Amino acid sequence: MNTVLSRANSLFAFSLSVMAALTFGCFITTAFKDRSVPVRLHVSRIMLKNVEDFTGPRERSDLGFITFDITADLENIFDWNVKQLFLYLSAEYSTKNNTISNDKVRKDVAECWVYEEMGVRHCCSGVPLFRPKFSFHSFDWRKALNQVVLWDKIVLRGDNPKLLLKDMKTKYFFFDDGNGLKGNRNVTLTLSWNVVPNAGILPLVTGSGHVSVPFPDTYEITKSY
Repeated sequence: MNTVLSRANSLFAFSLSVMAALTFGCFITTAFKDRSVPVRLHVSRIMLKNVEDFTGPRERSDLGFITFDITADLENIFDWNVKQLFLYLSAEYSTKNNTISNDKVRKDVAECWVYEEMGVRHCCSGVPLFRPKFSFHSFDWRKALNQVVLWDKIVLRGDNPKLLLKDMKTKYFFFDDGNGLKGNRNVTLTLSWNVVPNAGILPLVTGSGHVSVPFPDTYEITKSY
């Protein structure tokens, strides 16, 4: 004879099974959806200064200032399995300090620690001096780049998904570990986002659109009064 406790246990187990099935259905129906949308980036102003970097060994480093516009329609990304989007604008560029010479180029893909501090991801060729915040990240030694996060934004479900941002300033310092920004002709800005789902994986998507801008050959002189 079934007691009240055994019936309650059966009902609870059946409810968990139904919830698990619904959660898996929510995930599988959106797992293969394309989350990329067109993005238009425009840079209206670039300014470059050479200042003392107080976050490092107190050496003078390049500091860039960028004014930019972002236009994108994120409405197609949102569905019943999207809780929010974490947008971030990153700059990628190569420098002399982060370029491997031909005699040291490896043909295979190496494993490297990626360490992030102040929005800068540094690729280390050996054992890292700091404990990284990221896990192992695969990259090709022949394509070593500097990657800097300049700006970010969280778009919640129910917010306006259409971005029309004008004359935006960088949210984080655009510091280079040296003088790699001066005269650099290929600094590429890209808008990417993490899709935060209700159930399932956390995909990282890059928008189909970027802009490459040259940095000036001279520094902006700060006037003192």
